[in-house]
Amino acid sequence: MRFQTELVPARLIRRYKRFLADAVLEADGREVTVHCPNPGAMLGLAEDGMRIWLEPNDDPRKKLKFGWRLVELDGGHLAGIDTGVPNRVVKEALEARAIAELRPYETVRAEVPYAEKSRVDFLLTGAGRPDTFVEVKNVHLRRDGRLAEFPDCVTLRGARHLDDLAAMVAAGARAVMLYLVQRTDCDAVGFARDIDPAYGRAFDRAREAGVEAIAYGTSIDRSGVTLGPALPVQA
Repeated sequence: MRFQTELVPARLIRRYKRFLADAVLEADGREVTVHCPNPGAMLGLAEDGMRIWLEPNDDPRKKLKFGWRLVELDGGHLAGIDTGVPNRVVKEALEARAIAELRPYETVRAEVPYAEKSRVDFLLTGAGRPDTFVEVKNVHLRRDGRLAEFPDCVTLRGARHLDDLAAMVAAGARAVMLYLVQRTDCDAVGFARDIDPAYGRAFDRAREAGVEAIAYGTSIDRSGVTLGPALPVQA
């Protein structure tokens, strides 16, 4: 997944109202308000003064002319903060058959209604194979070593998705939860059970019911985000 325009560097002043942030452009010192495409807590990724990367746009329909895309981390690492990116990355990877666990499927459909109130991120179908329901979660919390954790805030929706996937398995389908780590300084995925104990319990129920859990890293630079290596899931 490539960014549509070249990213420009800035310094974060503050993030507020969930979807807004103020920043100072490095090129000319101008202060701008930017769109923050992330409703989560963004723990450790929204500290005042951090160097961030913005995507400019000249769309007359958009009030804000910059979208926040990346955060610079220690050691030359990067984190992507746009929660819409993982589904785009995974869609490209599925169509290229780049995810080993999900390779033998002929059809990839996105945002398919299922269960009572949900839309599955991807429904995979193929001759002679059970329908496979794939949910994708963006992971960018890191607190301990090189372990990425999900979630970074309470997510009732996320817990519901796990229960919905378990119901699909009970009905004879295959179900996969795919955690995509959108930062380059982690090599395993775990769960922030202290932040959201209910999600941890939902994950345990889903695993016991037969829902599969897989994780992948990403390769991130200022041109875009692509699928990285498979990572272990530490339940």
